[in-house]
Amino acid sequence: MTDKPPAEQPSPSTFEASPDSKQVFVDWLRLVAPYIHAFRGKTFVVAVDGELAVHGYLAALAQDLSLLHAMGMRIVLVCGSRPQVEEQLALRNIAPVFHKGWRVTDLAALECAKEAAGELRLDIEASFSQGLPNTPMAHSAMRVISGNFITARPIGIMDGVDLQHTGLVRKVDIKAITQSLDNNSIVLLSTLGFSPTGEAFNLTLEDVATSAARAIKADKLIFVSQIEGIFDKDDNLLEELELDSARALLNEDHLDDLTKDYLECCVLAVQGGVNRAHIVPLGLDGSVMLELFSHDGVGTMVSQVNLESLRIANFDDAGGIKTLIEPLELAGTLVRRGRDRIERDIDNFIVLEHDGILWGCAALYPYEKEEMGELACLVVHPSWQGTGDGERLLKKAELQARKMGLKKIFVLTTQTSHFFIKRGFVPGDVEMLPVERKRIYDWGRKSRVLIKTLV
Repeated sequence: MTDKPPAEQPSPSTFEASPDSKQVFVDWLRLVAPYIHAFRGKTFVVAVDGELAVHGYLAALAQDLSLLHAMGMRIVLVCGSRPQVEEQLALRNIAPVFHKGWRVTDLAALECAKEAAGELRLDIEASFSQGLPNTPMAHSAMRVISGNFITARPIGIMDGVDLQHTGLVRKVDIKAITQSLDNNSIVLLSTLGFSPTGEAFNLTLEDVATSAARAIKADKLIFVSQIEGIFDKDDNLLEELELDSARALLNEDHLDDLTKDYLECCVLAVQGGVNRAHIVPLGLDGSVMLELFSHDGVGTMVSQVNLESLRIANFDDAGGIKTLIEPLELAGTLVRRGRDRIERDIDNFIVLEHDGILWGCAALYPYEKEEMGELACLVVHPSWQGTGDGERLLKKAELQARKMGLKKIFVLTTQTSHFFIKRGFVPGDVEMLPVERKRIYDWGRKSRVLIKTLV
């Protein structure tokens, strides 16, 4: 966990230094555009540890969430206040009392929780009210709506210990939250809930965020937390977990209690209808943005199924395929294909999809009479090249060819011979091509013929 403050925001002249830096900016903007389209109108519940405010990261997070809001995403923010409550207790010389990880909230501790929640709310509203020139929130007019959205109930007595004003979420006011989001506001939920009798209860960040996300059927639940994600026994970050795998990990001894708490909340959220649940580190500046707008993200994501899939293309993929292959067509690496041709041949295409976005494609054209198939348009997005996805597409195409009863596949290439030769293709000549393909061979391009026998 880093303890460095967020980096300074770039000035408007950052990308004016050189043509290279300008191109980097343009390439980046093109890269994130599909995510912006995919996330517009979606609802995100962002749950933030109180430590974020302690470390001075609140203003940076507010800027990031404001940017998401400006791009059309609907934001519900839940902010924990554990360290702030501890601070209030210390000021009053009150020793905190816990039982099995639960705070025992007596009347004095409840007053501390109220004080902490109130101060935190003011700090959050102030952070969202910034509008200085040359900052990400310039000319913004953010409205943050908070209120009694959460109905709570007491936990009661646990193992003979009365937890008093420590509670659990009983009900979420879905209608009020939805109306506030529809009115273009950011909704702020505190960790205080109220009973129908007017009593206040101290709730956990995890309970409020998970219950709210499930109730409003959020598209994402994002925990900005003290942990950096979920790690396996060898300390490797698990970037993506299917629901079943996440459940199994809850029984692993190498996970500490805090990590298990967050993972369990992610599992409960996804089981309850939330599409994705994420855990990202609060000490990394821009962690929410990096998780949302980069292929691998920076934390752990839990989803119902594996988001990355190799599959046969459908008609709706034509635009994504065209976007992938067009730069190589312009460079002369691939033969030009109009969208109409792609749509006509869509059943021949295989696509690599991640979270609804196409990152790679390949096409297989069978020549059944000669028991051969042509592999064409093998493309992986530049930002994801060198990670083995090209080989995965190739293996998927070979599998498809075998299912069709084909004995060989061939490629015609001008610039990528080395890639195919390393993977078992051998040089051939035009005379070895199927009759129909030989007839339309482009002698002007002088493409090399490479052939692989399928075993």
